[in-house]
Amino acid sequence: MSNPLIDGPALPAFSAITAEHVEPAIDTLLQRYQAGIDALLANSAPPSFDSVLRACEKLDDDLSRAWAPVSHLHGVKDSEALREAYSAAQEKIVAFQTALGQNRDLYAAVKAVREGKDFPALPRAARTLVEHELRDFELAGVALEEPARSRFREISAELARLSTAFEEAVLDATDAWSEHLTEGDALAGIPESGMAVLRGGAAERDLDGWLVTLKQPSVQAVLNFANDRALRARVYRAYQTRASELSDEGRFDNSARIEQIMALRHEAARLLGFSSSAEESLATKMATTPQQVLDFLHDFVAKARPMALRDLDELRGFARTELGIDDLQPWDVGYASEKLRERKYALSEEELKPYFPLESVLEGLFAVIERVLGIRARLRDGVDVWHPDARYYDLLDASGAVIAGAYVDLYARTGKRGGAWMDVCTTRVRHATDLQLPVTFLTCNFAPPSAGMPSLLTHDDVLTLFHEFGHGLHHMLTAMELAGVSGINGVEWDAVELPSQFMENFAWKREGLDLIARHWQTGERLPQALFDRMQAA
Repeated sequence: MSNPLIDGPALPAFSAITAEHVEPAIDTLLQRYQAGIDALLANSAPPSFDSVLRACEKLDDDLSRAWAPVSHLHGVKDSEALREAYSAAQEKIVAFQTALGQNRDLYAAVKAVREGKDFPALPRAARTLVEHELRDFELAGVALEEPARSRFREISAELARLSTAFEEAVLDATDAWSEHLTEGDALAGIPESGMAVLRGGAAERDLDGWLVTLKQPSVQAVLNFANDRALRARVYRAYQTRASELSDEGRFDNSARIEQIMALRHEAARLLGFSSSAEESLATKMATTPQQVLDFLHDFVAKARPMALRDLDELRGFARTELGIDDLQPWDVGYASEKLRERKYALSEEELKPYFPLESVLEGLFAVIERVLGIRARLRDGVDVWHPDARYYDLLDASGAVIAGAYVDLYARTGKRGGAWMDVCTTRVRHATDLQLPVTFLTCNFAPPSAGMPSLLTHDDVLTLFHEFGHGLHHMLTAMELAGVSGINGVEWDAVELPSQFMENFAWKREGLDLIARHWQTGERLPQALFDRMQAA
């Protein structure tokens, strides 16, 4: 039987992928992977970069191209059947990769490349890939002897299982809580855009009235605007205690998993000779020691805390004198801050949102990219996607050639993990004469359009979109042709935030906002007076 995870087109055939395809595809690809490694090691010729590293990259990319859509669907279109298939397949992948990382013959082959006379003449990217591979072998326990060797494999498998269960518990806890309201008075203070989100939540479940959920747009609407303090407290508590021992839904409690994950990470690090999991984590990062990280954080706190306390004192005073709140609580902070911003700067997020309809923001983002980088985004119709909300863009260079692609899925919905993230669909890599182009998944959870009103973003939402697209650009605009150092791969994880943070600046600059902000009804640009108040606030 044809399997779309193996025999599908260059872009995933999402509409054809079912949970039943997952394990057979992974089983087949792991068998091919192992056969490829066996053939590589059976080669009597001296190990070379092409015969070892490039061969391994091809085998690994074949597996990654099948696993990427499965992992993505697990985050954006969750189901019980997919969960079971995902967990079973992930267990096999982790076991295979851990064993591969402890394969001493393969390690010796890579080491022989490193020590060969041709190594200094290799391009820098190739030399870096070799060095990273040797480091990763060591971090996978290639030097361990029994019983530590087997114990390390057991820990790797258990950590993967616990991490998946942790994510699923958060998603389930988020989807499990809601509060159905049929009296509008209970939602006094929430503006029309927020009410539209709550009406949409009710309509999604065939209910009348309004439904408060723990999806981010719903939480923001209540915590920032609802006059009902008790409602704010209920939503805040439910949101902040999701999947914890303090939650009313105790069946999703992740506390034990956190303890297990921390203990297992520590044990694995000690097996490898590190003093702690923090020290092991830094083996692949720019920071060199846990103390260096702590010194940075303590220095940051020393600089930031006085200003934070000053702001909090001001907010407490305002809440006491103007809002009648004598004991400012966490569920009051967003509400009081919004009121203070209105009083002090004559600025409300609600006043800004009409200038940030999602489609205009996207057009502005693409205009910024074209102006700054010479890269054009073009919507491609007919691409197979997992939900009608998702869309696909080609990225074109100055000559009009397609150099990358991006799946974009921006609206919150049930069964979709919260937050915003970028992930890899395919990596730019050259196999023989074929160049595979990089494709990314860009996922957010913004308020969807409602009857008569488009999706309107807060300025924070705009920053989030630019941030995630910065990650996407990092991946898509790479010039590397080796998967291990292509895009975000091989980049220290405390450096990977640079392109994303950089992109946020354009959403604060007048020149950038002139491309981004358009009033959804009038088409008017962001007025200078409103821009000045944004900057002041």
